[in-house]
Amino acid sequence: MAQALPPPSGPGASAAQPGGFRAALTDALGEVSAAQGESRRMQQELQLGNPAVSLEDTMVAMQKSQIGFQAVLAVRNRLVQSYSEIMNMQV
Repeated sequence: MAQALPPPSGPGASAAQPGGFRAALTDALGEVSAAQGESRRMQQELQLGNPAVSLEDTMVAMQKSQIGFQAVLAVRNRLVQSYSEIMNMQV
């Protein structure tokens, strides 16, 4: 019977242990969703002529949300690829 591994120790161990990968992925999705919402809000404010919202800030917000979405999409694609490889392994 396999022996259970001891919990990881070190400077980053306590930060990664409580939530794990699922919590990190959920947080990342939440941040990307928030960035997209902020970008959408800034676009609407810019279209309505709000002087407090500049074109430059709106473009930066749009780029941030696009980059975040692309990163999450790349992680998802890699997870699906890894899952497919594991399912196709000969046991």
